[in-house]
Amino acid sequence: MIIGVPKEIKTHENRVALLPGGVTEMKRNGHKVLLEKGAGNGSGFKDQQYIDAGATIIDDVEELWAKAEMIMKVKEPIKAEYSRMREGQIIFTYFHFAADRTLTEKVVDSNCVAIAYETVEKEDGSLPLLIPMSEVAGRMAAQEGAKYLEKATGGRGILMGGIPGVPPAKALVLGGGIVGVNSAKIAAGMGADTTIMDINMSRLRYLDDVMDKNVNTMFSSEANIKRLLPDVDLIIGAVLKPGAKAPHLITREMLKNMRPGTVLVDVAIDQGGCFETSKPTTHDDPIYVIDDVVHYCVANMPGAVPYTSTLGLTNVTLPYAVDLANKGWKKALNEDEELKMGLNIAEGKIVYKDVAAAFDMEYTSIDEVL
Repeated sequence: MIIGVPKEIKTHENRVALLPGGVTEMKRNGHKVLLEKGAGNGSGFKDQQYIDAGATIIDDVEELWAKAEMIMKVKEPIKAEYSRMREGQIIFTYFHFAADRTLTEKVVDSNCVAIAYETVEKEDGSLPLLIPMSEVAGRMAAQEGAKYLEKATGGRGILMGGIPGVPPAKALVLGGGIVGVNSAKIAAGMGADTTIMDINMSRLRYLDDVMDKNVNTMFSSEANIKRLLPDVDLIIGAVLKPGAKAPHLITREMLKNMRPGTVLVDVAIDQGGCFETSKPTTHDDPIYVIDDVVHYCVANMPGAVPYTSTLGLTNVTLPYAVDLANKGWKKALNEDEELKMGLNIAEGKIVYKDVAAAFDMEYTSIDEVL
C-alpha cells in the first residue's frame, strides 16, 4: 500500500503522523511511504531521517494526496484539504466529526474511508488512540490555566500554589477521565486547592483513594457546580462522550456567578465544548473574554508541545496503521473490533451513530459497508 503523510496545516499544528521509525516498519511490511517535504520539522524530525528510513519526499502535496491509498494525519482535514480526499482512500486521523457539520458533509461527499483515532475503542471502553493526547492536553490545561490567571493575561492575578500565609488558587475539574485526572494532578502538584467532579461514583471512589490530599472529589450535578462557581479561580472542562458532541455543563447565565478574571479552559472543544460560551481558538489567539471570564479554547492543545505529542501519538497509532496497510480496511476492521469502532464514514455513509445523530443525518449500520 502507498501511505501518504502530509504536513499538518492547521494553525500552529506541529505534530506529524509518522516517525522515521514508523517508515522503517511500513517498509519492512512491504509498503511505500510518501512524506510531504518538511512534514516532520515541527516535531524535530528532518527529511533526511525519513529518507534514511526509506521514505520518498514529495514537494507537491496535491501529488501526495493523489498517489496515496492511505493518508495518515494528526488533525482533521480542513478547507484546503477537502478537495484532495477521494473515493476509496483511507484517511486515518483525528476527525471529531460531531463538532463540525461541514467536515462531515465533505467527507461523506468524497466517498473516502474515514477512520477516526478518537473512536477506536477497547472492550473495556478505553480509547487507546485518544489517551496519550488526553494526557498531554490535561496536563497542559492546568499549565495554561495558571498562565491565564495572571493579571497581565486577563486573569484574577492569583498564583496557583499561593505562598505561606496566602491561600492557593481553587481549581475545579469537570470530568474524572484521562484529561480530568491529568489536569487535577498538575493543578494539585502546583499547589492549587483542586476539586474533581464526575457522575460515576465508582470512579470518584477510586480517585479519592489515589489522588493527592489537596484533591477533593464531588458528584457532578448542576446544583453542585453552581455552588462552587463563586469561589473557584480556574475551571477545566474535561468531559467526553466518545464520538458525540460534549454536553454543556456551564451555561452563559452561570458566568454571572463567577468572579471577574476566572479562567475557563475547555479541553472538550474538539467535540464542541462543554461550556455554552466556548468557541474554538488557536495558539495564535488563544483566549477571549465574556462577562469578565477568560476563555481558553484551543482545539489542538498538544500541537504546542509537538515533540512529546508526536512520540506519544505515534507509539499507539502505528500498530493499527500497519494492520490497515497489511490487510486493507475491510479485512482489518472485520478482524479487529477495536479498530472497527474507529470507522465513522465510508463509501458516502455515516456508520457511527453519534455522528449521524449530531446533525440529524442518515445513519447506516457498519455491517452494511463491511
